[in-house]
Amino acid sequence: MTELELSADEARRVQLSAQGLLGAGGRRGGVRGLLGRLGAVQLDTISVLARSHELIPYARLGAVGRDAVEDAYWGGSAGAGAAFEYWAHAACVLPMDEWPIFGFRRRAFRDRGWRWHQVSEQTCDLVRKRLRADGPLTMKELGGAKAGGEWWDWSEQKIAVEWLLDVGEVVCVRRTGWRRVYDLPERAVPAALLDQEPGDAECLTYLVGRAGRALGVATRADLADYYRIKNEQVGEVIEATGLVPVRVEGWRQPAWADPAALVSPPRGRHATTLLSPFDSLVWDRARTSRMFGFDHRLEAYVPKAKRVHGYFTMPLLAGGRLIGRVDPAREKGVLVARQVSFEPWAISTPSRTRSALTALSTALWRAADWVGCHDVRVDVLNPPELATAVTRALTTEGTL
Repeated sequence: MTELELSADEARRVQLSAQGLLGAGGRRGGVRGLLGRLGAVQLDTISVLARSHELIPYARLGAVGRDAVEDAYWGGSAGAGAAFEYWAHAACVLPMDEWPIFGFRRRAFRDRGWRWHQVSEQTCDLVRKRLRADGPLTMKELGGAKAGGEWWDWSEQKIAVEWLLDVGEVVCVRRTGWRRVYDLPERAVPAALLDQEPGDAECLTYLVGRAGRALGVATRADLADYYRIKNEQVGEVIEATGLVPVRVEGWRQPAWADPAALVSPPRGRHATTLLSPFDSLVWDRARTSRMFGFDHRLEAYVPKAKRVHGYFTMPLLAGGRLIGRVDPAREKGVLVARQVSFEPWAISTPSRTRSALTALSTALWRAADWVGCHDVRVDVLNPPELATAVTRALTTEGTL
């Protein structure tokens, strides 16, 4: 069979469609539908406009209520959670139906042993007993929580509960006040899921196929990175996933694609939005560079004096391309773009410049409305000679 060839633009559109950022399909099913398509939504402690797990639905669904996002993941006061938190690409919200699939990772944690210093079985048993009697509980409610940073500042109880989470004896059912809420799997996970114990090969086959569908088209390294699986593990199961080999213009490595994504060219409106730095569209720096020609780097953990684009730089997506970056903040009801930087190609002609300014204005005003800001301001612009034009674009958009 002749291997299908995709142009770089076709590959990019396939990915955008698979990620819910091209066409109406990405809005079907709301937040739960989005989680089902992406497979994993990353969590992070940083909150500027909102936390990452809220920004990811916003980019695809528009101004969905933030309480609605939490309820869709965790089930709200009813407790009928559609998701759990566990280690995927990083700490992620995952569909509850996939609890058995992450058995391979829980077993790997148990085989590898403690990630921190080992605590006594007595401490672990105390945690189990408290959860059995009084759960679900936060670490503060469990006792022994400490304010502080690294694992060596953790209490014995904290290390114990995180170890039990790693190996599946405890499950995180939601977050409250950004604290994990822990419970026992037998209470939080449906019994039909608890009874399933797929082997490692079945788990890996499922997750590699899942990554391929979420990315649309991907190299072996891309597939491995999505759920942080080893490259050799991808190679062992790739033929069983149902993904098909393709060649992509400009890619040096072989690629695989979701056959359903190749049936017809992706169509529909491109999203114009600010993306979380932890959005799965830009998780992998090498892939983002290859797919969009865009060097994406989170600078929150870079010393301030060494930052190039800002603390929480959000890529600006428009027309199916990453055209620039915005470092946002909120000040007394004003959404402030502390720094805006455009990619040189995006402002290389007058028509491209007009499109870029319109996209920036649209993205900023939509975000402002979502987080309850009444005005928008740009502090630093790169290049600075566009400052007047940006002000004009923001004023026009704000009066629509």
